[in-house]
Amino acid sequence: MSKQTPGEKLIASNKKARHEYHILDTYEAGMVLTGSEVKSLREGRASLTDGYVFIENGEAWLDAAYIPEYLNGTWTNHVPRRKRKLLLHRHEIAKLWQKTRDSGVTIVPLKLYFLDGRVKVEIALARGKKEYDKRQTIRERQDKLEAERAMRSRNRLGE
Repeated sequence: MSKQTPGEKLIASNKKARHEYHILDTYEAGMVLTGSEVKSLREGRASLTDGYVFIENGEAWLDAAYIPEYLNGTWTNHVPRRKRKLLLHRHEIAKLWQKTRDSGVTIVPLKLYFLDGRVKVEIALARGKKEYDKRQTIRERQDKLEAERAMRSRNRLGE
């Protein structure tokens, strides 16, 4: 997982996507949002778990991502699960569209964050993992944690 840059404030991350998919390539995209959506995001409330990205008529869209209604909003409040336009370069959209035509490749949102006051979403080209890949990933993570614990206890005893 990438480290945060100084002007970056994380809003939401999609840990499920990293478990369910092999990440092939990542992109940073801006989003077209309404005022109440930005205010709701400033409160740090959002979920990307069910979200996905699709390309339609040469434009990239983020759908099913949950941004709750702004608590202090009025009748002008937004719909929590609407499709939102992503801002990418034309060549990036063309590349994503070409890659998603391959079987098994999809575009998933990984994290939502503020970068110097602007909302950005990190999206990734991803290929679904098989069940044994998921188990192997979990096993590798556990082995790594056990090795780190052993090294720490060994360092403590040696001092």
